[in-house]
Amino acid sequence: MKVPILPTISTLFIVISAIFVAFGWYQIMRGKRETHQKLMLWGAFFALAFFLVYASRTVFSGNTTFGGPEELKLAYHLFLFFHIVLATSAAVFGIITLLHAFNKRFAKHKKIGRWTAVIWLLTAPTGVVVYILLYVMYPGGETKPMIDAILGT
Repeated sequence: MKVPILPTISTLFIVISAIFVAFGWYQIMRGKRETHQKLMLWGAFFALAFFLVYASRTVFSGNTTFGGPEELKLAYHLFLFFHIVLATSAAVFGIITLLHAFNKRFAKHKKIGRWTAVIWLLTAPTGVVVYILLYVMYPGGETKPMIDAILGT
């Protein structure tokens, strides 16, 4: 079985990011603020790395359609929609959470950070499931670069 390299790398970045976020959350609960800060910055770095790989792959290579059985297509698309909503929410909440921390608004950071971590820790596994369904369990469907779709080529 051959898996495509960029989706594998971007999914690995999601997993690494979630691990850093989980350990960072654990460290702040233990009162280790400096360790928390370093781990969360690494988590944010890998989340950004995921986004950059994913966005460039989407623009230049395209998105892969579901290649599994027709009877699973609706369930897959509902699950994908759930994942996209979680991922988008996590990104927005993540930026806000980081801004509160950088601006030393720690009460607001703490309040929203809990939600951000939970959302991201739900987003990461759903992203892995999407990857497994698209590239491991079933052969990927057709891809078309977004840039071609925009230019009509």
